[in-house]
Amino acid sequence: MLDIGPIHRSEYEIGEGQSESVVIAEAPGRVHYLGEHGEPGAGLFFSSAINRYVRVAVSLRKDSSLRFFAADLGERKRTTLINLKYKREDRWANYMKVAIQVFAELGFPVKGLNFTVAGDVPQQVGLASSQAIEVAALVALKGLFRAPLGEKTLLSRLCAAQKAFFGRNPPSVDYQVIFSGRKGQFLVVDEETLEVRKVKSPIGKYRMLLMDSRVPRLGVEEELIERRQDIRRGLALLSQKRQAENLRSFVDADMVEYMGDLPEEIRRRCMHIVQELRRVNDAEESMKRGDLAALSRVFFHSHESLRDLYEVSCPEIDWLVKRAQEIDGVLGSRMTGQGFGGCTYTIISEGALAEYRKRLDDYERIFGFHPLTYEIKPASGARLIARGNPARED
Repeated sequence: MLDIGPIHRSEYEIGEGQSESVVIAEAPGRVHYLGEHGEPGAGLFFSSAINRYVRVAVSLRKDSSLRFFAADLGERKRTTLINLKYKREDRWANYMKVAIQVFAELGFPVKGLNFTVAGDVPQQVGLASSQAIEVAALVALKGLFRAPLGEKTLLSRLCAAQKAFFGRNPPSVDYQVIFSGRKGQFLVVDEETLEVRKVKSPIGKYRMLLMDSRVPRLGVEEELIERRQDIRRGLALLSQKRQAENLRSFVDADMVEYMGDLPEEIRRRCMHIVQELRRVNDAEESMKRGDLAALSRVFFHSHESLRDLYEVSCPEIDWLVKRAQEIDGVLGSRMTGQGFGGCTYTIISEGALAEYRKRLDDYERIFGFHPLTYEIKPASGARLIARGNPARED
């Protein structure tokens, strides 16, 4: 990743003697291993921050301009506090504007600011690269203003600003994972309460590979809206039998008992939600026991459910997961992200890597897409970097 401190000072002509006026923060991407396609607002996630980061540097200006520089892209944007609003053409800069909005609304002396951003979180593949920019900018501004704000306050303010800025519900679980990540630990995050439980990883001898299938993803949002509508209709029908605020009140047996009252497609969607809640808890318990065989079953069964019940996979992704499952030394493989393409993750032993790479060669030959592979591991969350750019151990 680029050394962002010197780049920022050069871009904005800040002398070495003024280096203390530059504040740098970083925030990781994240992966949801289970639970991503859950009931909106009531999901249970099995996730981790990952060892790929976005870094944001910020410093004060003498005028009232807001300047943004994307070092990776060589692109520049600008605005002012009076004109602080979403602009489609500003793309990546919009995410730093959200962080500025948080501190402006809190009454901090936001006037002229310089920003530089760079990172190595893969974009547009479901790793929360946009949320990482927001959190890194937020933590950098907290350091710049020496703001006595706790994580909960920052998170709630960021969610409110994001919703007002973009006009959509913010990814609060993503923010929580980015804030709460710990090296070598997985997180169980309750979307209702944002409670986080940390689980020490028992898979240190395995490698974790994220594979971008490169499948074009068209019409995804429309499909996901339909799935969410099915869930709401299913809950309404099930609540006629038993009053409930969400699907956590039901178990597999309820889906079977009430089968005659639910349209088949809605029943499948609800069955996935109910079973995935159980799988998140099973994964947590399996990791605590060090029961890798049980953990493996959870991952593979989750993908089968996404394929057959929630129906958000695609032939290319299914092929990749199936081929990985056939390899001795693969602990788990599953789709991650919004679906209909996108990424898989595979937890694999060192000795099985060569065979896995052969399968990727077959994939490219059969489907015509050149996959991109990234090695990841659970890593630490957002942090402030004081007057420098020290390397991480993770």
